[in-house]
Amino acid sequence: MTGIARPRRGRPGYDQGAVLTAAVRLFNERGYEATSMGDLAERLGISKSSIYHHVTGKEDLLRMAVDHALDGLFEAADELKTVDAPAITRLEMLVRRSVLVLADRLDFVTLLLRIRGNTAVEQQALLRRRVFDAQVTALVKLAQAEGDLRADVDPAVAARLLFGMVNSLTEWYRPSRRNADAMAATVTTLAFEGLRTREDG
Repeated sequence: MTGIARPRRGRPGYDQGAVLTAAVRLFNERGYEATSMGDLAERLGISKSSIYHHVTGKEDLLRMAVDHALDGLFEAADELKTVDAPAITRLEMLVRRSVLVLADRLDFVTLLLRIRGNTAVEQQALLRRRVFDAQVTALVKLAQAEGDLRADVDPAVAARLLFGMVNSLTEWYRPSRRNADAMAATVTTLAFEGLRTREDG
């Protein structure tokens, strides 16, 4: 997975990544609308003008933040396009990798899941989320066609429930307390042992 955009020159001690990380934490604490550039400057201990060495404004920070979360998910999905395996296996791999993305970019994914489409940046992010959801739904449909997922489950609902489980981790998961790989394994085991078709006999 790629990291945050390459740091831009600015006040010594603060690069674009540090400013963005601080902004995301403030957005999650106070809400995007309720957070001002002055609040961010105070949190960083610098002037507002110093922040503008790194970004053009608050909406620029929001765009970079949600893109960082979404890019991780799309990179996970893109990696699986070249994997020669049944759809059910690729679906399990995607869920597992999405948990790892969430663990690695927890603050960013948390912010992504809280947006409601109130700005152009948020609307674009929601559009990208729908594209990702469609890719998951397509994998579910293919797994059903291959006979590895039960056919009486609506593919779109199954996709939303799978990622509802993943996304719920933002409410309580803390990487310092639980191993990300173990958590990813737990999520996929719970999800797919309940969805997989069972042989008679």
